[in-house]
Amino acid sequence: MKKEQMRERTREELLQRKSELEEEQFNLRLQKASKELDNPLRLRALRRELARINTILKEDESNIRPLAQVEKKTSPTEQKQE
Repeated sequence: MKKEQMRERTREELLQRKSELEEEQFNLRLQKASKELDNPLRLRALRRELARINTILKEDESNIRPLAQVEKKTSPTEQKQE
């Protein structure tokens, strides 16, 4: 996934993607230890994508580059009160 695509996602989506990648990385490490790893370059790609996500999350925390915000939908009753 490209950096631009990651920046368009919300914080929750990035955290979910991060946990998925960490789980996949764990499984690939097990395969590597048991000599069953088909594509060793996948480990490198996972590590780099995790680093990108961590960087984007850190930039958001530091207010360097804010992430996309979830649009809050207002109910019809809340609109009438305004």
